[in-house]
Amino acid sequence: MTTPDQLRAIVEVLQDRVKLVTEDDRAIAFEPPTTEDAVDAGFDEPTFSRLTSAPWWQEMIDDIIETPEFAEPDASPTVVLGYARDVIREYIGKRFEIDS
Repeated sequence: MTTPDQLRAIVEVLQDRVKLVTEDDRAIAFEPPTTEDAVDAGFDEPTFSRLTSAPWWQEMIDDIIETPEFAEPDASPTVVLGYARDVIREYIGKRFEIDS
């Protein structure tokens, strides 16, 4: 069973993988962790597998990458990066069931 603390930790690890392509550009890069990366970070494999096999997983990744398209035109790269990282919290918070 996944605890709220484990879920917060997963969100943090995923958010840390969201980066600006370059410091002065709004383009976003996201490299999803492998199962090995997740286990090395202390997550149990069944929870991570359940997360990455969720039907909305790829949609979340696409939304992360496409964040700059939906941000205000004058938003700084740092603000866009924050929005992209928020996508992860929103998707997982709304769609990943803790008691599964």
